[in-house]
Amino acid sequence: MMAKPLVVVIPHQLGRSEARRRIDARIGQGRDLVQKAGLTMQDPVWTGDTLGFQVGAMGQSVSGTIAVEDEAARVEVHLPLLLGVFSGKVRQVIAEKGGELLAT
Repeated sequence: MMAKPLVVVIPHQLGRSEARRRIDARIGQGRDLVQKAGLTMQDPVWTGDTLGFQVGAMGQSVSGTIAVEDEAARVEVHLPLLLGVFSGKVRQVIAEKGGELLAT
């Protein structure tokens, strides 16, 4: 059973194609951070301008998407109920690291 999705909107002024390019170019860094934290990550997959990802944490599967729009990237993460207690920290990390993904 899943908790309500956690949504973080990260504004940018890059335009859709540049924002997508930066996310795509830096997704490997995110994967390295995930693995250093002792988690697993499947290969992210683009469908149009939406990147789907799945991370394994504490025997649980966390999935989500990053929808790249003209002026924002909308990150949606589906946390299992067991991991819902971490939603505040997850939101904070997404907001901080997401901004870094789109920075120059």
